[in-house]
Amino acid sequence: MSRRTLGPPKPGRLIEDLHIESVDLEGQGVAHFQGKVVFVAGALTGERLSAHVLRERPSYIKAQIARIHRESADRRQAPCQHYGVCGGCSMQHATDTAQIAYKQRVLEDNLWHLGRIKGYEHLAPLRGPSLGYRSRARLSARWVDKRGGLLLGFRERAGRFITAMEHCPVLRPEASRVLPALKDCLQGLSIARQIPQLELAVSDDGFMVWVVRVMQPPSAHDLQRLAEFEQAQAASLSLWLQPKGPETAAPLAEFLPKGSHDNPRAFADGPGLWFSLPEFSLRMPFSPVDFTQVNFAVNRRLVYKATQLLEVQPRDRVVDFFCGLGNFSFALARHAAHVLGYEGSQPLVAKAKANAEMLKLAQKTSFEVSNLFELDRGWLDGLGRVDRALIDPPREGAQALAQALAEQSLEDRGPQRLVMVSCNPSTLARDAAILVHKGRWQLSKAGVANMFPQTAHVESIAVFDRL
Repeated sequence: MSRRTLGPPKPGRLIEDLHIESVDLEGQGVAHFQGKVVFVAGALTGERLSAHVLRERPSYIKAQIARIHRESADRRQAPCQHYGVCGGCSMQHATDTAQIAYKQRVLEDNLWHLGRIKGYEHLAPLRGPSLGYRSRARLSARWVDKRGGLLLGFRERAGRFITAMEHCPVLRPEASRVLPALKDCLQGLSIARQIPQLELAVSDDGFMVWVVRVMQPPSAHDLQRLAEFEQAQAASLSLWLQPKGPETAAPLAEFLPKGSHDNPRAFADGPGLWFSLPEFSLRMPFSPVDFTQVNFAVNRRLVYKATQLLEVQPRDRVVDFFCGLGNFSFALARHAAHVLGYEGSQPLVAKAKANAEMLKLAQKTSFEVSNLFELDRGWLDGLGRVDRALIDPPREGAQALAQALAEQSLEDRGPQRLVMVSCNPSTLARDAAILVHKGRWQLSKAGVANMFPQTAHVESIAVFDRL
């Protein structure tokens, strides 16, 4: 199922002199040719180029660059040798400044074309390191006889094959450095052919957990080999095994005979993973299977900015919708009278409650499980007085919540200010349109956070004020 990383599929006919008009949501250059839209991977706005057709349909063409005739000033040499083949990044050919400008345009275009909203203040982009930032990742694994064993890496752009990686410049450096040794360890297991993927989680201080998904139980020899590898890393990492769903993931020591092996860092402060929010004197523990942001540096700036923009007062009652394990909740609790967190995942709510006790903020916070995709106006009214609200939904957005807030606002009820953090500009625009056009809300400010440098992913933050 895998192959040598020789690049994209075999090219077809050549299209000469395409003019790249824009860049789409996937980071592809967009041009037009004979009435069809042409998507060119790796092309930048303003470039003129020739491209080979990879796939052609009645309304569009997918193509790859054959030759650039006029190069954009924003183009650079990609910092990764696997770029163009690996599907982990799509924007390494653009400078960091150009990537952020592109993401700002995507946000603005969505708010206008989908939400019909303009006239708001443009926030300065939130940024951090552009390489070596990624503390969370999912790598695919596959045994390929023709390649001599186990391949470990991100999927290729086509999605069917795996990029065989010896290092990755976007991963945290400590995680990238351990990749060759980790692959060698896994390759020697009797169950190496039954390992489909690995999950990586890195702590703020560099300690890492690798969760190995196993499709069949490892042998005693396998467990010994894994334990020896873990011990050889001088307590810099912990190996976990996941036999079935995420709830089955556990430290390697739990699969070994009792007392035969221990990694002291694996059990200190829970799993030994944490991230910090120093502006709020917070240190947040998390499990390798919990959802956390991949970019701790940008997350710190995002939490600080969101809290600042909400303008929370000491008497305020604040609601954090889609609160997760409390990423925003506890920062808000430093300023508010009380913070209510709502989340659809029972394990995350349990973790938020445990964090509240550990951080000595249990008296100022409360957390409950709720399906926020199916709430209505009655549920929202039942929350009582809400002065400020933060909304941080998944890619699906918060349509039901936006509708209920819009209805409340028509009766001068609900919070005076909302801050919405979004990982999908199209659902943000949809939800913003509901608030603005169906309710009495105004989009006051919006901007991007470069949470995923080198990719086309657009993270954004928006402020809404009730009129």
